Amino acid sequence: MDGLITQRDTVNNWMKRYGVRFGIYKNGEFKEQIFPFDPIPRKISASEWKFLEKGLVQRVKALNLFLADVYSQKQIIKENVVPEDFVFSSSGYLPFCEGIKPSKNIYSHISGIDLVHGKNDEWYILEDNLRIPSGASYPLIAREITRNVSPSTFETNAVADNRNYAKMLKNMMDYVKTGDGINVILTPGRYNSAYFEHSYFAEKTGAVLAENSELRVEDDMLYYIGIGNEKQRVSAVYRRISDEYLDPLVFNADSLLGVPNIMQVYRKGNLAIINAPGNGVADDKGIYYFVPKMIKYYLGEEPILHNAPTYLPFYEEDRKFVLDNLKRLVIKDVAEAGGYGVIFCEKLSREKLEEIRNLVITQPRRWIAQEVVDFNDLPIFEGDQIVERKADLRAYVVSGEETEVWKCGLTRFSRNPDSFIVNSSQGGGFKDTWVME
Repeated sequence: MDGLITQRDTVNNWMKRYGVRFGIYKNGEFKEQIFPFDPIPRKISASEWKFLEKGLVQRVKALNLFLADVYSQKQIIKENVVPEDFVFSSSGYLPFCEGIKPSKNIYSHISGIDLVHGKNDEWYILEDNLRIPSGASYPLIAREITRNVSPSTFETNAVADNRNYAKMLKNMMDYVKTGDGINVILTPGRYNSAYFEHSYFAEKTGAVLAENSELRVEDDMLYYIGIGNEKQRVSAVYRRISDEYLDPLVFNADSLLGVPNIMQVYRKGNLAIINAPGNGVADDKGIYYFVPKMIKYYLGEEPILHNAPTYLPFYEEDRKFVLDNLKRLVIKDVAEAGGYGVIFCEKLSREKLEEIRNLVITQPRRWIAQEVVDFNDLPIFEGDQIVERKADLRAYVVSGEETEVWKCGLTRFSRNPDSFIVNSSQGGGFKDTWVME
């Protein structure tokens, strides 16, 4: 145990030296903090991973087909599999993207799928992240440091090598790029919460790390303007800014982060944007309810991985069930992320419970309700003691010429013994995910 404590402290110290931090805005202020690393890995057997891999590929393929359909023929809506009002009222649906066909018809190039392992030994999908999922750099850098400070760790354990993630990203970018231009990672800059990751992947993939001031649109092409004012065509942009800030001439006119006219370049087919603008309609927490139906509709298959039991107050029958069973359910705001807008009703006072009840009645589209999944605790160090805390897994699925699942992932855990919320923005930590060979 002493060796693991030493490894934890050494890895975290090296991560501080490397500037591996996670930034959050709290009370109107930007604060940087270390994303604490725990040295006890989560281990997943080869056979279990094969099962997860198959289910994740199936799910992401269906979600990509849904996005292609929703922004073109809308067959799934016409056949009443997904309600029209539900799609078009989603804050993630972007009318401007109607009729735009992205390069190679891929919308979600990098999908972050959040799962939990229930105490009944079943895996459940909690959330699909198809916009700009982050976090893959943390297990990568942690394992890189661990290899240096404790080489025997991976010499004596048969663990799948995770160092191919950057190659997966580069291969995908090269596959979808629209010409012989360069690949760019578009960052909002130093004060973004995931800036370390932006710079890390730029270095590892050979892409250019650029802010909006270094990009310019001319004649329906995007160019990178270097320090010496040299101009290079850009064929693929891995953007790390949200849709609403991407192009001030199309979306938020007050945006100081985006590139004017970049969406025109995209519409003309002269640029691949990773991930595609408009993907938010597919990872809306309300649309999540319909993903099993998408899998059956588009692929003709039964879902391999299941959602947590979920109810939509949008439907009268579900709304009645939710209101009758509110005290034992989790209520989630469909527009929130990062662990915000998640309400465990069993912990509420009578007054607060009545307030939530009224919100469900008056704003049924705003909420989903889920059964509380009693998912597994994993061992972590709290000081020099081993305790158990709730943990999830974010799996990364890269869609390029093929759809591949990275043999690793971000295992996040809560540091609060009474909390099911594991997000880094809520003070959680992370550990390496070992896929055993």
